[in-house]
Amino acid sequence: MTPESVHDIRNISLLGHAGCGKTSLVEALLAASGAIPSGGSVARGDTVSDHDPQEKAMGHSLAASLTHLEWSGHWINLLDTPGLPDLAGRALATLPAVETAAIVVHAATGIESGTRRMMAAAAGKCRMIVVNAIDAAGTDFAALTTAIADEFGRECLPINLPSADGSSVIDCFFAPDASLATAFSSPTAAHDAIVDQVIELDEALMARYLEQGEALDPEQLHAPFEQALREGHLIPVCFVSARTGAGVNELLDILGRLMPDPTEGNPPRFIKGEGPAAVAVSTEPDAARHVLAHVFQISNDPYRGKIALFRVHQGKVEPGSALFIGDARKPFKVAHLLRLQGRNVIETALAVPGDLCAVSRVDELHRDAVLHDSHDEDQFHLAPPTYPQPVFGLALIARKPADEHKLAEALVRLTDEDPCLEVSYDARGHHTVVRGLGEQHLKIVLDQLASRWNLQLDTAPPAIPYRETISATAEARYRHKKQSGGSGQFGEVALRVEPLARGEGLQLADEVKGGAIPTHFMPAVEKGVRQALTEGAVAGFPIHDLRVIVTDGKHHAVDSNEISFSTAARHALTEAVLAARPQILEPMLEITVKVADDRFGEVSAELAGRRGHLTATDSPASGWTMISARVPMASMDGFEARLKAICAGESEFMIEAGGYEPAAAETQAQLRREHSAQ
Repeated sequence: MTPESVHDIRNISLLGHAGCGKTSLVEALLAASGAIPSGGSVARGDTVSDHDPQEKAMGHSLAASLTHLEWSGHWINLLDTPGLPDLAGRALATLPAVETAAIVVHAATGIESGTRRMMAAAAGKCRMIVVNAIDAAGTDFAALTTAIADEFGRECLPINLPSADGSSVIDCFFAPDASLATAFSSPTAAHDAIVDQVIELDEALMARYLEQGEALDPEQLHAPFEQALREGHLIPVCFVSARTGAGVNELLDILGRLMPDPTEGNPPRFIKGEGPAAVAVSTEPDAARHVLAHVFQISNDPYRGKIALFRVHQGKVEPGSALFIGDARKPFKVAHLLRLQGRNVIETALAVPGDLCAVSRVDELHRDAVLHDSHDEDQFHLAPPTYPQPVFGLALIARKPADEHKLAEALVRLTDEDPCLEVSYDARGHHTVVRGLGEQHLKIVLDQLASRWNLQLDTAPPAIPYRETISATAEARYRHKKQSGGSGQFGEVALRVEPLARGEGLQLADEVKGGAIPTHFMPAVEKGVRQALTEGAVAGFPIHDLRVIVTDGKHHAVDSNEISFSTAARHALTEAVLAARPQILEPMLEITVKVADDRFGEVSAELAGRRGHLTATDSPASGWTMISARVPMASMDGFEARLKAICAGESEFMIEAGGYEPAAAETQAQLRREHSAQ
């Protein structure tokens, strides 16, 4: 089977903190719809979504997995995403492919750091909250619902309610029955709250409802309901138990009947062009128009090769379709159009607008590639989600020199799969460095390198990515002159450096007048400046956050050449920086740690011992404290293990890049001495 109309399709990404039950919920939905004979178990390792051996061993999803089902004439694509904080990028990458973000919350553990992160990231999507595990003993549903509304806004309203004993779920929207006993509130009260919220966006409907007292059926509410979802004016909250099946059919009804189809959700943000010339362009989910599709995930299968999952936004794709990748002039042919059901691949004959499909063995495809069948869509790209910046690093050393090339190829594949994995080369240490979102992220990567590519590696802490900057304005002039018989070398450059605010990078300006430096030599001047910025002036680290203005120079009709001006510019820049009160900056991390109240003192002392300073504290729930702090990256080695030891594993934390600050005076002095000794 395949969806034939855009109106039949619902695209849902299940997001949330690790352990909230997303994978189990997908199994329950697939089984209830008849897509699979029976639901698998994470503990048994036989779920549709978690099919990778590493996922089965860890008991956690490590990559987004696409599944699909049919329910009451609706084709529902489900993306089961990783919940581990270190794999947030792999979950966020699914957002451009869907209309609806379903944030799953475990009834017993409530709102967690991953819940907050995913709710914030999905703000531009239609959102819903799915409270899972309603069979958990001792759950205070009223308190949990209040906490959700307090945390995410009064627009979070129950659309169904758990029964008094938690064995079933009671509808509060389609046909509420006031006679049924619920765990809290009542079906009619919840129904009225939803209706009141929805009709605020439709004055005519509100007048009919308030003045004439007419009851409104679900069909009358459909259009304003979709509008409320698009505008974030309504975030439905529904209840379910993936283990017992309570509320699973009701959730399928909500997904099919109330969640937006591709014509009803917020449209994708396609842009044409780059920089200041870039303009927003609109797309229409119309099968008759040119094809426009977007690759949102890459996976590498040892048997099927590279598999690219894509979302069709416009037009239709069939086997034999010829598609361009970005601005490429030569198209590739869709040999096989695939649907994925976990690891199972099913060939299909058609992908209509809104559909999620895949192609394999097209090496040129990459994450965020735009696919199209007309050069009218050249230079199109889709604004990607905002990903957290990788901050934890490891230097990788292949034990066998022959494995260096294999390591490089493996890391290219892994970075194509994971938007929050970065690979660089440390010229100071002569090492390949891989950076991720945490120690667990890097451990997962090392396990994949060993299991998938049979690589034996040694690791070491990478060099801290210090930076240099200036704190004053200064000028310098340098003349490069060399004569050794025949034509020589001559170039003179004068420039000025000015400090910029932290994070502004580099600005280059040209104030040369009267042809003192011929225009055809200015690229060489810029090359010399950039080389000096890369090499550093005081400790060998890249120089950032300054404006460089080339003000004057001299040339010789015979002896001037590009190398002369490049050399002069490099020396002039270095001298100007040395005169501009240079300083060394160190990278900072923003850390948020949730700990039990009785561990607050120990964790605070641990952070202080790592040169951190607290920026805020909060109480997200009774008995728990949320600590926010800024800590130098150089002091964070072993923090995760130490936190687990202090809190006996009863804690959670998130780490994000926190910009740069001047390093301590003794650190700066030590780095300068080390550089001078080289």
